[in-house]
Amino acid sequence: MTDRFDSFVVFAEMRTGSNFLEANLNAFDGLSCLGEVFNPHFIGYPNSTEVLGITQERRDQDPMLLLNRIRERMPDGIGGFRFFHDHDPRVLPAILEDERCAKIVLTRNPVDSYVSWKIAQATGQWKLTNVAKRKESRVRFDAPEFEAHLEALQAFQMTLMSALQVSGQTAFYVAYEDLQDVQVMNGLARWLGVPARLDGLTASLKRQNPEPVAEKVLNFDEMEGALARLDRFNLTRTPNFEPRRGPQVPSYLGGATTPLLFMPIKSGPEAAVTRWLCALDGVEEDALARGFSQKTLRQWKRDREGHRSFTVVRHPLARAHDAFCSKVLTTGPGSYAGIRRTLRRAHALPIPEEEPGADYSASAHREAFEAFLLFLKANLAGQTAVRIDGHWASQTQVIHGMSELVVPDMVVREDEMLAYLPALALQVGHTAPPDPEKVPVAAPYALAEIYDDRLEAAARDAYARDYLMFGFADWG
Repeated sequence: MTDRFDSFVVFAEMRTGSNFLEANLNAFDGLSCLGEVFNPHFIGYPNSTEVLGITQERRDQDPMLLLNRIRERMPDGIGGFRFFHDHDPRVLPAILEDERCAKIVLTRNPVDSYVSWKIAQATGQWKLTNVAKRKESRVRFDAPEFEAHLEALQAFQMTLMSALQVSGQTAFYVAYEDLQDVQVMNGLARWLGVPARLDGLTASLKRQNPEPVAEKVLNFDEMEGALARLDRFNLTRTPNFEPRRGPQVPSYLGGATTPLLFMPIKSGPEAAVTRWLCALDGVEEDALARGFSQKTLRQWKRDREGHRSFTVVRHPLARAHDAFCSKVLTTGPGSYAGIRRTLRRAHALPIPEEEPGADYSASAHREAFEAFLLFLKANLAGQTAVRIDGHWASQTQVIHGMSELVVPDMVVREDEMLAYLPALALQVGHTAPPDPEKVPVAAPYALAEIYDDRLEAAARDAYARDYLMFGFADWG
């Protein structure tokens, strides 16, 4: 048995073939892969209640307990698990620092994994064991959604690469196409120090969508155009995607004529500023410059001498309320169904199981929002298994990320847009800029209807850094 490793981790993502890789790892005597043990929404597998005697509740309270249990040498070999970019971030540093934890990095062409994910969503079929029961669907490619998907993959791969370089470790890289090669699987076992070898691969899982991408995507021509604009080379290469991009660059908006660049912060006044940019030049929204890559953003700036860039920050309490209503409280399009379920189950968030109805009162809304603020305090401190999403990450941190590529010329507060946005337009030569107009937040109750000192205090606890850095007073 190996003396090199005590455990192993498969770094992968959804629809990369990780189930098939796990099935083959488990076919080796001496290896035991335990599933997605740090998935914030379940433990190991969707229907599991515990792993190695540890329940999901105990894991959420102390993820190191489970990690240490896996590290303990099993009598018949070594144990491991699959870890995706949105799994419990609290345990990742300990995994990466552990030289006796073997790192296996599974990759797949991001376009293929994205299309496969969309098909699985459409059909509800996430595994295939019987070809006769295979479900088919053609899906629509959504460029902004794909870019967000790619951004998350790239950021995680860069985290892995940096950690391995700093610690002097190496990983075993497996491409999706390698999964069908029994020699590669045996080579992986040899690298792990396991003497067992396979004569053939498991036949229990079948490839679900073997057709060319062009036959699986409804708007293939549009997809080709969007991918060409991304200006990347060799999308399947890991850990580097070229060129490396700054955070959220595709979300930036440039004026149609007026040389202003808006760098939005999620759950901020994006709609109001977007409408103002349109009104500046009398255009529809599709006339704005958007979908930037580093290359196209640099070219946009070169072509517009005297340009200005800006972002708009929102009061932390109002921004948290927007994020809560649009991503957690509702079950509609764009909401986070998985996180919603986890917050109800693991954090006792008092929101209805379904979309709030007529019996959802203002007092119930206030109670639920306060509970969400308490969750945010723990989440932003890295104390929960749920990812720190861009819709509620601190604005200080978001702007710090922006500044790695583009430093905003102006940071405008939402309640001062009326004065500063027209002034900014005047600076770049606009003779008569219109005033920005407010766009109301979609919510069952306005923040003003539920506001009190306890909500303000909870927001200050969660966003102490934003209050300090931007000097926010009480919202009320």
